[in-house]
Amino acid sequence: MKKLDVIAAVLLVVGGLNWGSIALGGPDLVAGIFGAGSALSRLVYGLVGLSALWQAAQWQAIQKRWLAAPAGSLAVALFTLIAMGSLEAQSAPAMSATAMKAEPATVVDAAVAAGDFKTLVAAVQAADLVPTLSGKGPFTVFAPTDAAFAKLPEGTVPALLKDKAKLTAILTYHVVPGRLTAADLKAKADKDGYVTLKTVNGADLKIHFAGSTVHVGDKMAVVTGTDVAAKNGIIHVIDAVLVP
Repeated sequence: MKKLDVIAAVLLVVGGLNWGSIALGGPDLVAGIFGAGSALSRLVYGLVGLSALWQAAQWQAIQKRWLAAPAGSLAVALFTLIAMGSLEAQSAPAMSATAMKAEPATVVDAAVAAGDFKTLVAAVQAADLVPTLSGKGPFTVFAPTDAAFAKLPEGTVPALLKDKAKLTAILTYHVVPGRLTAADLKAKADKDGYVTLKTVNGADLKIHFAGSTVHVGDKMAVVTGTDVAAKNGIIHVIDAVLVP
């Protein structure tokens, strides 16, 4: 039985090392050795899972078996550290890896993924701003939803898509250099709740915190969502198009 205890501990260490590598952006070691999706890889993953179940089911019996050894206390302590460390490596780092994969590379990617900014994305493409907003940044984007663009007078959006200079001026008025979260913006507010930001357009953009409501721009667009994160910036959702 002690041999099974040791095998279970070794398998947990293997699983912990593998998931730790993935969480740190490294390779899937098991898949790299045995082939991604191969029968051997699935077997190793299955054995790691079974070893965890064995550990849980046999925990008290394992302690008794190892306490009977001359250096029992030390063995149990080492066994516990190995098991706990491996289990943590298989759970928390795995979630971190998922979170890292979920974060879009750019603010444009984040807008596409959100699904509520089809008109904005089309406008950014028409203005040839995709390369700019896909750059290192970071950028803070106050992004009007499709519903916000729909509030504009009929024919406005098609006309803007044909006027690159005007479209660029409007779009860059929605972008501020730097990564400013909602908390960052609130921290910058003066005693009356106002923040003035310099946009990529060059014009000033005013933010006003009025209780639980946050207004943006002279026509008081309302922030309806905050902190949509991307690796090169952050998006705050607004319900109206800002005009410089």
